[in-house]
Order: sequence, then structure tokens, then C-alpha cells
Amino acid sequence: MPIGKNRCVVLADSHQDTLEGVRGLLEAIFETVMMVADKESLFEAVDRVRPELAVVDLSLRPRADTDVTRELKRRYPDLKFIILSIYDDSCTARSIIESGASGFVLKRCMGTDLFAAIDCVQEGQVFISPAVEKAPDQLSAGEGESHEK
Repeated sequence: MPIGKNRCVVLADSHQDTLEGVRGLLEAIFETVMMVADKESLFEAVDRVRPELAVVDLSLRPRADTDVTRELKRRYPDLKFIILSIYDDSCTARSIIESGASGFVLKRCMGTDLFAAIDCVQEGQVFISPAVEKAPDQLSAGEGESHEK
């Protein structure tokens, strides 16, 4: 983890309990954690504060699909963002990364993976939670993916 705190992160999740839990993790490394609960508020927050990073739930309302990923990348091409998801299949993770996300973290692994994902993404690499189920022709189980972007 970098020495000193980063400036700002936007956290977007429609589940209040998830927002509170992740905020606690992020406050350890960011001076400001701005929390939002829907897609419209996410875009307003990014426009207003221009964060270093966004951490976004894949199922952010009103639409639960890669649409939010594509729209973030289109509107803010330089913004690094990590998608949180309950879906642990490699096809979903790959689709999210191909749509423009810098990282893909499983919600059930946030406690162990989120800091690693932030470090990786801030270094210009892509992060996928090691627990993502891999197809037989991919990395062996238990190995995370980290690639230059």
C-alpha cells in the first residue's frame, strides 16, 4: 500500500450494509470516501469530485449489467474503477474487464482482495479476484490474474 493516504474514492453500491463495510476498508487508505447508492448519483459524484478511483457494485441500480462499466469508461476514460460482484465465473470477470474496468473483486473476498486490487489498479494493472472460477484452459485455481493494461 502507498505511504500516506490517497485523496478521494467514490463507492457505489445500492446495499447500505455493503456501503458501510466497504467504506470502513477504504477509509484506511483514502482521505475521502464518497458513498452513492445508484447509477445517476455515481455519475454526479464522479463529475463533482473527480476521484482517483471508483469502486462500483456490478448490480448498481437501476440496471444490473456491464452497462455501468461501459458508460463509466466512455464518460471518464482516465478513471480507474473496480467492479464488485457476487458472480464468480471467469466469463463475467472477463466481460467486465473487456468493458473497461480496471479490476474485478468478488464481494465475498473484499476483505482479502480489495487492498490488493487497489494497489494493482493504481499501478496500471488489471486485477481479478483469485477466487474467480476459471475455465480449465485458464490459470489453475487459486491464482489471481494481474496484467498490464
